[in-house]
Amino acid sequence: MDYKVKLTDEQKAILEGSKGETLAKVMESLVRYGELFGATEMVPISSKFNHLVTSFGLKALGPVYELMDKLLEAGAPSGQKFTVDPKPLDKNVPSNFAQDVVFKLFMYSRQKDYEKQLADLGLLSDNAFTCTCYMDEVGNKPGFGEILSWSESSAVVYANSVLGARCNRNSGIIDLMGSVIGYVPKFGLLTDEGRKADWIIEVKTQKKPEAQLLGSAIGMKVMEDVPYVKGLDKWLGNELDDEACTYLKDFGAATASNGAVGLYHIDGLTPEAVKYGEKLIKKDAKVYVVDDEELERVYREYPVIWKNKDADPKLCFMGCPHMSLQQLKDWTDKVEAGLAKSGAAKVSVPTVFTAAPDVLEAFAKTPYADGLKATGVITSYICPLMYMNNPLSEKMPVITSSNKLRTYTSARFYTDDEILEQITQNRKGGKRK
Repeated sequence: MDYKVKLTDEQKAILEGSKGETLAKVMESLVRYGELFGATEMVPISSKFNHLVTSFGLKALGPVYELMDKLLEAGAPSGQKFTVDPKPLDKNVPSNFAQDVVFKLFMYSRQKDYEKQLADLGLLSDNAFTCTCYMDEVGNKPGFGEILSWSESSAVVYANSVLGARCNRNSGIIDLMGSVIGYVPKFGLLTDEGRKADWIIEVKTQKKPEAQLLGSAIGMKVMEDVPYVKGLDKWLGNELDDEACTYLKDFGAATASNGAVGLYHIDGLTPEAVKYGEKLIKKDAKVYVVDDEELERVYREYPVIWKNKDADPKLCFMGCPHMSLQQLKDWTDKVEAGLAKSGAAKVSVPTVFTAAPDVLEAFAKTPYADGLKATGVITSYICPLMYMNNPLSEKMPVITSSNKLRTYTSARFYTDDEILEQITQNRKGGKRK
């Protein structure tokens, strides 16, 4: 059969069954996928580890489990070890009996079996469940220019933008197929032209813009296009230190979920912007100016879908995507200071800080861990989005400063300062003071 995608002799041989019928089908699926998007060739994956988005044993994902079984039966474990998105359940996260029944019997009833399939296929470790696999503590950080077969929108946009790796926004099965076969079709963000900016974003705020708000505004404006952001150097500097990377983690997650951004460039900061500068901007690029008024407009237009818009929050989630070690430390200081100011001993809203298991282990070894525990804040490896997918959780008034969680669930967005105020202020009779 003739394909529009140029294939090497080895790739043709796989298509013809040199590695068995199952891998032939995997290769054919990737080739046909590439043809749909105008791919020119199949290129080898060069990253050490892969990252998969499907971490949850949803009862409805029967075809996924069947595919995993076929891959394992064919003796075709992943060509790479891999990390995977966070687990959906954690007994330490507050839930009632009815929620637990729905979680375990009707939603994630296949979780244990699926985790075994992941382990058999090549999961990096028992701790490798996180959407921030690129954290130093986790160790899945690809290098500049490396070709990936990842999904998970926030991880893909971070790898492309902050690390300078190359990856398209893949689906949860395409990422697995690419990892198994070792090749991905070359198109879109894998090409030089596809990484050029369609938009110039001029940040003209009078104060450092909230990462989640700025990312949301840009994502909703440019959608799947590539933005080149100017003016952030005033607030972030010109070094990709921990503070800047943490900011861009949350910023990028908002661009990817409130829009469909897979790559952004930050003038003078992200690697390709440093290397190529404004040569990355297309000649016909559009301009979007973001000032304080524009961010305020975006914030005020977020819908509130709680049944009772004035309800007291019953739960607060922080960490979607997962928090960094420095964020856990910084938020410990903030919560302690907030409680001291209000004269309270513990947070007034059940609050969960989520982070990668390896990050939580590192945090537990710091003096901050006991301090945070004393405030009543819970730490967890959970995926807040997966928790909120429970129809009973969906009815709860949950607050967050994650624009990703706000977009995909019924959780209500507040800025970091507003979240801090709500969880540390005194409460009486269920009413806010």
